[in-house]
Amino acid sequence: MKINCAIIDDEPLARKGLSEYVHDVDFLQLEGVYEDALKAGPGITSHKIELIFLDIQMPRISGIDFLKTLAHPPLVILTTAYPQFALEGYELNVLDYLVKPISFPRFLKAVVKAKEQLELKHHEQPVQDLKDDYIFIKADNKLVKIFFKNILYVEALQNYVCVHTADKKYITYLTFKSIEENLPHDLFLKVHKSYIVQLAKVDAVDGNELHVGEFRVPISRNNKEEVMQKLVANKFLKR
Repeated sequence: MKINCAIIDDEPLARKGLSEYVHDVDFLQLEGVYEDALKAGPGITSHKIELIFLDIQMPRISGIDFLKTLAHPPLVILTTAYPQFALEGYELNVLDYLVKPISFPRFLKAVVKAKEQLELKHHEQPVQDLKDDYIFIKADNKLVKIFFKNILYVEALQNYVCVHTADKKYITYLTFKSIEENLPHDLFLKVHKSYIVQLAKVDAVDGNELHVGEFRVPISRNNKEEVMQKLVANKFLKR
């Protein structure tokens, strides 16, 4: 498989070095090189870019801020001379973080990781859009049947999703969005950018947390009103 990729970096030498690295890897296809993140947006969409090599410190808009503007970002490998930004990058689910000057072995390790993740995504068994009360996901190298009634909550982690049940958790390389779209909306609710809970499994609301069995699930500020409406409205007994 060929991975369509783009380079966004305001430094000419960095762009040149990354371009040479890309051309040396047979499964990478360079579709765009940009010195300005604002100019890259249309190209990323039109060329169906699957992987971006993104600098952080750039004029007008930083790589981090640019990444936040993308509704459905492709895989991102950050490239920067400033390692102190690594944590913020990983909070945005970037694939890897390369500190300049970048050696070819380190570059190769990062793009192999990208290839492995995209291959899993392309070959995974999708969540089934069934009218039954269960789904199938690929986990532990097999297709696993999970009944909706057994799901406590779903958690988005760095490059994968974890489905928590009462007695086990299942790790799958499905996207968080695909899980959200295929769970029944009358039973499940997104309460945080990284969490979906089954409403019937919520035992208590404690400030900005939900008690789900022995687990604690955070509620985001933006979702709290909807969460309270779905959980408590018309069910809260008052004196």
